[in-house]
Amino acid sequence: MHGLGNDFVMIDAVSQRIRLSKDKIKKLADRRFGIGCDQLLMVELPSRPDVDFKYRIFNCDGSEVENCGNGARCFAKFVRERKLTGKARIKVETAGGIMVLNVLANGDVSVDMGRPELSPVSLPFNAEHQAPVYPLQLAHGDINIGAVSMGNPHAVTLVDDTETAPVEDWGPQIEGHSRFPKRVNAGFMQLLSPTEINLRVYERGVGETLACGTGACAAVVAGRIQGLLDQQVKVNLPGGSLQISWPGGDEAVIMSGPATTVFHGQVKI
Repeated sequence: MHGLGNDFVMIDAVSQRIRLSKDKIKKLADRRFGIGCDQLLMVELPSRPDVDFKYRIFNCDGSEVENCGNGARCFAKFVRERKLTGKARIKVETAGGIMVLNVLANGDVSVDMGRPELSPVSLPFNAEHQAPVYPLQLAHGDINIGAVSMGNPHAVTLVDDTETAPVEDWGPQIEGHSRFPKRVNAGFMQLLSPTEINLRVYERGVGETLACGTGACAAVVAGRIQGLLDQQVKVNLPGGSLQISWPGGDEAVIMSGPATTVFHGQVKI
């Protein structure tokens, strides 16, 4: 499946027993020797009675991460296609907290991404105080970032033009920066208007992807707390556009967009 070109191998671990090692995940994610994906997503039985499923996310390097917004939309569509649920409102537990997924009448999925965390300790990020913007030293000099957790950590940098932004150079430097003990997703945001931005994201453990749902949410939050963006924002990513809404404060971020099934199949583990 894919969400705006951010592609996933979806595995139903509810109706079948499966255990995957890190090496197996890397093999399945390999685009030449496996199936190929940005992330592998597992649908599992919940560990608590007030949710419908457990949602686990693995990067193509085999590492498990806390959240993936594009994957969440695919998750909602997948469990309905597989007849694992008939609900239009689906509650799932992730390593980053509880998420609520709503399948809309037009087939798009709206995801309650929860409230953003801005304190440095929540990312985690080494900083003395919480601030709208932080300086970050790279090889070429300092840049300014907004630091936001959407269940997973994001560093958002404002750029003049996403087309010419040095994503391949700065992305790895930001991702592995010593001030982010658990690494970080690096977002590069171009402001078009208070209601529209362009965005590229260099994802932790993956590299640049065509779309990143949590990255889109984090960019809007970072833009809002810097006084640059309105409550409703269209986020244009290389793979397509998402609608992000955040009133501010302790309110939840809402993300809406498509999810597409490419094919179903079987693979021997």
